[in-house]
Order: sequence, then structure tokens, then C-alpha cells
Amino acid sequence: MTTSTTPRGLTAEELRAKLDSEHPPRLLDVRSPAEFEAAHIPGSYNVPLDTLREHREELTRHLDTDVVLVCRSGQRAGQAERALAEAGLPGLSVLSGGMTSWEKSGAPTNYGQERWDMERQVRLVAGSLVLVGALGSFVVPGLQALSAFVGGGLAFAAISNTCAMGVLLSKMPWNRTPSFDPRKAVAQLAGGR
Repeated sequence: MTTSTTPRGLTAEELRAKLDSEHPPRLLDVRSPAEFEAAHIPGSYNVPLDTLREHREELTRHLDTDVVLVCRSGQRAGQAERALAEAGLPGLSVLSGGMTSWEKSGAPTNYGQERWDMERQVRLVAGSLVLVGALGSFVVPGLQALSAFVGGGLAFAAISNTCAMGVLLSKMPWNRTPSFDPRKAVAQLAGGR
């Protein structure tokens, strides 16, 4: 079942009001475990985007439409919303501006070990590859193709609203916490209500 939806965006203030209500929504944070560990909304569940995509059929059995998806800026949460809509659970809400807007609003946040967010890691790796390609081409003819390849990848990422480099980086050891287990995360979410 493919459903095309536009996620309902909630501002940080609207989400705070919903969380303070008698029936608060469940929060699914789709960032990497390391990003989640660094800062997250109290009471939220961490189900990284790649795990959510892999287990979306199972997740839809444990969720209702009273779920708000959270990431750093709202982009990955939007992708998660589309994945869950395709699995039969349309109409979920997304925190507009993600954790960035949540923290700027002064809302309650649990902080842990400071880590670089995914966007910053992508900028570092992409920028480094472009620099190596550009400067290295003075020594190794043709190395500037690396810069062109990375530039093309970034353009495609912007057009498609996906990021292959971000997906690859999310699988790196420093973006995984030793205690994260995808099956346990899904089971924890299933038992949450």
C-alpha cells in the first residue's frame, strides 16, 4: 500500500502542550543511537531510520497515529513518516525543526555524552573528500574526479532528500552505542503502551 502524505508538522510549543496533556503522544526519535544518547526528549524511543525502515511492518502493529517523529532537523523524521505511511500507518506528525528547534525553545531535554550530529559528520567527510580531490589532483592527475563525484552525490542528496553518505556514516562504530539492539528497541516500543 503506497500512500502519499504530507506529514503534520508540530512546533516545539505544540508538542510540549501535547506532552503535558492527559494523553500524550509517543515520541519516536529516528536519529542514530549516538545522536540520541547526546540529547533527546525525555520519554522518547530511539528507533534509528535504517532500523525503522527494516522493521516498519512490525512497528505499524505496535503504533497508532498518535506518534510524533523526531530527528535533528525534521528531514529524517519526514522520511520515517513516508516509510511508515507506505507500511499502512499514514498521518503521523513530525517535530518541525527537530531537536534543533526543541532545544532552542528551552524545552526539557536529557543530555548525555556530547557527539557530533550526522549532518556535521557528512559535512566533514564530504568537504575532506572534495579537498583531497582538488589538492591531490596536482600530484595525481584525474583525482579531481573525486571532487566531482562527491559534488554530484551532494546534489543528488539534495534533490532526492536522501543521503547515502549519512546512511553509511550511521553504521560506523562511533555512531553506534554498545547497548543499542534493534530488536530490543522494537520490543521496547511494542511494550510501551
